[in-house]
Amino acid sequence: MAIKSSNLFLAVALAIASLSFPVSVKADTVNARCDVFPKGQDRATSSGSCTFSQRQGAVSIQLENGRSYDLLPEGNRPGNYRDQNGDAAYRQAGLGDRGQIYRLANESIFVYWDTSANRQNSGNRNRRAAARRQPEAGTTVSRLSDLVGARAGQAENTVKERGYRWVKSDDSGYGYWLEGRTNYCVTIRTEEGRYQSIVYTGGSEDCKK
Repeated sequence: MAIKSSNLFLAVALAIASLSFPVSVKADTVNARCDVFPKGQDRATSSGSCTFSQRQGAVSIQLENGRSYDLLPEGNRPGNYRDQNGDAAYRQAGLGDRGQIYRLANESIFVYWDTSANRQNSGNRNRRAAARRQPEAGTTVSRLSDLVGARAGQAENTVKERGYRWVKSDDSGYGYWLEGRTNYCVTIRTEEGRYQSIVYTGGSEDCKK
């Protein structure tokens, strides 16, 4: 009798688990807005609705054009991944509570939680950013755009002379600076000793994460 009761309890538990599992999976997937930038570029090649999923550290991003990105955790450092091609990728601070940034081998994906601001096309990006009080993450810093391609060692003093203060750098070639006039965070990406991109990242708090 005890064996039958035990089997019955197990069957009920499995039935409940099978019913509740899809709910938990669904809760991990949210609608978002995604902008995709080629490496070193400040104009999005894709901008629109997307879905963002995160389960047990793994991240999946599905764009409305059908393209998807699957990132698996790498090592013991949070925010480090391998994409579906086996290439290294990582999550970067910069959007605060507005979203997340993922840096891949050849692209950067900006994921925004606010879906109400979907734009008709990526060409509107700079116009809308200029109209806002704070430039959107990924917008080129016009006052420093002439330094893209310059040697980092030579251009660093020019950046300081124009009112920008260095905050920190990371191992991926990104340096974080504060713009003196506005206190906005600016990210400068250096590759092979030269500045590859100089873009706004967010507010001052985004430079300190």
